[in-house]
Amino acid sequence: MRKIIATRCIAIAFLLVAVSHILLAQSPPNSRHPPEYTFQIVHVFPHDPAAFTQGLAYRNGFLYEGTGLNGRSSLRKVRLETGEVLQRVDLSPQFFGEGITLLNNEVVELTWQSQTGFVYDLRTFHLLRRFSYSGEGWGLATNGHEIFMSDGTPEIRVLDTVTLTEKRRITVRDGAAPIQNLNELEFVNGQIFANVWGADRIARISPRSGEVDGWIDLKGLLSPVYRLESGAVLNGIAYDPIHKRLFVTGKLWPSIFEIRIVPKH
Repeated sequence: MRKIIATRCIAIAFLLVAVSHILLAQSPPNSRHPPEYTFQIVHVFPHDPAAFTQGLAYRNGFLYEGTGLNGRSSLRKVRLETGEVLQRVDLSPQFFGEGITLLNNEVVELTWQSQTGFVYDLRTFHLLRRFSYSGEGWGLATNGHEIFMSDGTPEIRVLDTVTLTEKRRITVRDGAAPIQNLNELEFVNGQIFANVWGADRIARISPRSGEVDGWIDLKGLLSPVYRLESGAVLNGIAYDPIHKRLFVTGKLWPSIFEIRIVPKH
């Protein structure tokens, strides 16, 4: 009887080992789940509710904003505390303005489907030159050494800061899943923060591997009463590296929010 029980135990043990190997073989690689974060509101600042925000950046107490839509696209310098537009240059009606980034003493701006970008003097907004790229332009960010450009796909292009020509690309993935609709970008503490168009969340992306290192859930940041138009989606990230402040807003939003990122429980 003991021999029968022992034989059955051995058989069960072998069966468990075999099943575990099968399950491991069927598990997808990199199936880890990136950490989730939420937010705390630190300050709320006024924002032009007619601004179709496409790009946002911060420098020395001021926000720089690129807005979109044909015939309404502009580059602006905005006083953070009041929302007052201190300086503005309008794009020609054929251009749909997109993301911006600040590099040294210049502003770099994309357009959506015109395959044309602009470089302005940061102080005067005088147009210095144009540059070209293939496909669509969505978002821009820089770490000071390279420029990162989104085009609505899971790929982020890495541009040379001098020539603005493409050097390489990284594919953004959450595990094995590519992330579509990457939009406005900002470089924050060694990571690329990216709005996902149409979603109330920001991806935290490794600029080396393209792996999503975390998600920031911003659902509920703006009351639904203000999102009367279908285009009024989350879009716009700016970072103050000196005081470690993170600002976010959206297209046609009446407010810019300074937020603190906290782990989601």
